[in-house]
Amino acid sequence: FYSFLFSHFSVTMTNIGEKVMCLVAYHIFFMLFVWSYWKTIFTLPMNPSKEFHLSYSDKESLEREPRGESQQEVLRRAAKDLPIYTRTMSGAIRYCDRCHLVKPDRCHHCSVCDKCILKMDHHCPWVNNCVGFSNYKFFLLFLAYSLLYCLFIAATDLQYFIKFWTNGLPDTQAKFHIMFLFFAAAMFSVSLSSLFGYHCWLVSKNKSTLEVFRAPIFRHRTDKNGFSLGFSKNLRQVFGDEKKYWLLPVFSRKKDGCSFPTCLVNQKKKKKKKPGGLNSTSKNEKKKKKKKPLRDSQSHLLTEKKKKKKKSAKAEKGKVGMSNPALTMENET
Repeated sequence: FYSFLFSHFSVTMTNIGEKVMCLVAYHIFFMLFVWSYWKTIFTLPMNPSKEFHLSYSDKESLEREPRGESQQEVLRRAAKDLPIYTRTMSGAIRYCDRCHLVKPDRCHHCSVCDKCILKMDHHCPWVNNCVGFSNYKFFLLFLAYSLLYCLFIAATDLQYFIKFWTNGLPDTQAKFHIMFLFFAAAMFSVSLSSLFGYHCWLVSKNKSTLEVFRAPIFRHRTDKNGFSLGFSKNLRQVFGDEKKYWLLPVFSRKKDGCSFPTCLVNQKKKKKKKPGGLNSTSKNEKKKKKKKPLRDSQSHLLTEKKKKKKKSAKAEKGKVGMSNPALTMENET
């Protein structure tokens, strides 16, 4: 394939500057493609940590107990301190009989690898490896750089492919190289664009391929978007927080892959705000409590009541004065 491309550049391109630019761009895309492909193949899938494995006593008690609620009680006791929120379809603790461990959230047992893989997406035969938490970023970059690689070849070969059909090229063996390169690059571009677009959608929704076919079941209900935290946070869960490492096939995630935040649990309780209707009614009530301007008849009655109150107050003062012995003595003298 490399010899085909080299012969294409050497035969069709006459400008030296154009040849240099195309060869530099080609090798950049090629090196990034090979690097991400290598990391996808040779990065070992991550397995659950030791805290998810059952202890020897729990294994013995689980084997002694008959299947049913008694076994689930043993598993509940073993998983009470673990960050697990997903359940089986029957509401039971997710347990792997082959690995003898309580499955973390988004963890599945791969029948090909015969291991439990953290955040397993699928087992890819093209890379002969499980795509999961440890190498999902590398797999995405592999798809992206392979797509750019094929698009670059198809774009640089298109004008010469047209000349091939119009007999505008010299009659050499390189003509068949140009035809092969264009058809191969175009077909791979179509297939890779669909696959890459599908996985970009999965990243935006924070889903795996397995979770698309079977939605995760939480303690209270099934929610296909239970792990989605918004586009920005979903992107950071795959590529990490440092943007300078996003386009490089290096591991840039800080979490262990055994626990994931969800939009259903551990949410902060927000203070309930009063609805607008209640606020409007309270304002209306305040307005009602404000004093309204009095009419003439009402003001006249109030003045008469005030005069009567003043007269009664003076009479009471007079009575109080008469009851005072000092005042009575003065009146008598």
